[in-house]
Amino acid sequence: MTKKGAVPEKLYRDRYWKPVLFLFSEHPKLKQHFTTKYFDLESEMIDISALKNAARHWATSEKFMLNLALHLFNERNKLNLSEIDCLDSQNKELALKAISLRFR
Repeated sequence: MTKKGAVPEKLYRDRYWKPVLFLFSEHPKLKQHFTTKYFDLESEMIDISALKNAARHWATSEKFMLNLALHLFNERNKLNLSEIDCLDSQNKELALKAISLRFR
């Protein structure tokens, strides 16, 4: 993110934001979409519908990572955890780390 979109320090300590920030900084596809188009960090808002719309044609594993990030942010964003099987070992490691960040 640009300096204007810099992440407020308090979000790194927030149990709901921490896994989102982690996944959007570590996963290549998500990192491309960690922009002010989808994130208003000052207002602590994510444009979920715009992100899901952008992900329409992504690979299944990329969609899973997005859905995981959104679910960890807010449980109203449903996720089928069994789809974790579509991930390669590197992405599975990222997913499990994000889950652990949320539920510490």
